[in-house]
Amino acid sequence: MIRVAVLASHNGSGFNALYEAVIKKELNIELVLVISNNQNASVLQSASDYGIDNFVINSKTDANPDEKIALLLKEYGCEYVFLSGYMKKLSSDLTREFNIINSHPALLPRYGGEGMYGRKVHEAVIKNRENESGVTIHRVNENYDEGEILLQTRVTLSEDESVDSLETKIKKLEQISIVELFKKIQESTL
Repeated sequence: MIRVAVLASHNGSGFNALYEAVIKKELNIELVLVISNNQNASVLQSASDYGIDNFVINSKTDANPDEKIALLLKEYGCEYVFLSGYMKKLSSDLTREFNIINSHPALLPRYGGEGMYGRKVHEAVIKNRENESGVTIHRVNENYDEGEILLQTRVTLSEDESVDSLETKIKKLEQISIVELFKKIQESTL
């Protein structure tokens, strides 16, 4: 069974999607570890509720947060690391050593890069009157949103699309896409 860690800064909706898919037996993976840089992140409580070990790691808790993350990933035998709204850039040492995957709320390479996350992405898509947007799941490297694209799913924008309605569409699509990607990983098609 594939052992997966999740790094999240807030609610970890991608973590919740993976957990629900495991419970429904849609995925045969083991969620073994949750790490957040934010001691108030609700993902930590979710992980505790589900019986999954979780840790807060940031510059206040550790002199070298990425080194501590690497030690935990090794200790827990994590084969994949999924970033579920993790708001810190990871060191190139981590991205080279571990198989790290991120979900981005747009069709990369458009609307990616430093500062392009969450609602900011949807605001830019609406401002530019795009006809479509979507979700890109990609490997993480040392640059923001530049790793190999593993999966893209698209959604058509309505004529009266708002930032709020687009954000809702993308969040739903993202949860489906994350599970789809891990099904492919299970089947060793990646």
